[in-house]
Amino acid sequence: MKTLFFLLFITSLSFAQKGITSHEITDSKNLQGKIVRIDSFPTKFIAPRTVDIWLPTGYSKSNKYSVLYMHDGQMLFDGTSTWNKQEWKVDEVVSKLSAENKIEDIIVVAIWSIPNLRHTDLYPKKPFALLTAQQQEKAKKEAATLKIDLTLKSINSDNYLKFIVKELKPYIDKNFYVHSDANHTAIMGSSMGGLISMYAFCEYPKIFGKASCLSTHWIGLREFENNPIPESFFLYMKKKLPSSKNHKIYFDYGTETLDAFYLPFEHRVDEILQAKGYTAKDYKNIKFEGESHSEASWQKRIDIPLLFMFGRE
Repeated sequence: MKTLFFLLFITSLSFAQKGITSHEITDSKNLQGKIVRIDSFPTKFIAPRTVDIWLPTGYSKSNKYSVLYMHDGQMLFDGTSTWNKQEWKVDEVVSKLSAENKIEDIIVVAIWSIPNLRHTDLYPKKPFALLTAQQQEKAKKEAATLKIDLTLKSINSDNYLKFIVKELKPYIDKNFYVHSDANHTAIMGSSMGGLISMYAFCEYPKIFGKASCLSTHWIGLREFENNPIPESFFLYMKKKLPSSKNHKIYFDYGTETLDAFYLPFEHRVDEILQAKGYTAKDYKNIKFEGESHSEASWQKRIDIPLLFMFGRE
């Protein structure tokens, strides 16, 4: 949809303590707001990657902003540069909701994924550890057919979350005009990004007060006979979901393409959340008839989780 970003000006910001350099990019025609890009965020936990910090039009030190962390950051703003020419249109949707005074003022921290590392970065490790040795071996063999190395040793999601919590979030809190408390901090993603958002919400409830998980990839890999993976996620959630008193979580799913494989498990999501005390004001699990597993489908409905997480009372 969008033309390539026009580099209007570059402001280099060097932080000696971490060696972080950023530059600012805007597109006068299509990008609403602006992006501060860090081409290779230094980290001791995972492979360095690009991080984009989207700031709304009018971003100012006279205000404080909530923060939304999102995965697969390269898919969010510029469809001309994505592999499938689709995008979430996050800048347009957030800008529209803000202009209508429907949501709090927010910034979006977009973490790019690395294709050959995406699965092991985003697959929740502790649920995998709940599988028996035989089940883990079965999952490993299925993963190998997809050219994915899926073992307890290779899964790197705990370090991925440490990168966000211990390195990225402190940088954002220090260098941008934001609220740092959990009530103003959310995490969001789709598919594997939905799984890791659920995992972050459970592992770091004092950091993330809200999470949105679109088309959550409950099957873990692809569907296969007697797949033990979905139940491992639900068992983990039973043990680790934080209190609903000060947390909110959103799930959704379509009915076409890959999303069709999630349909048998959606009642389990409701059962577990309700058993943990979540009600309609604390959680959503919404079916979107006819929608597929794609950025085009997620773009149509991201206003719903945004309103759920950041809506003005």
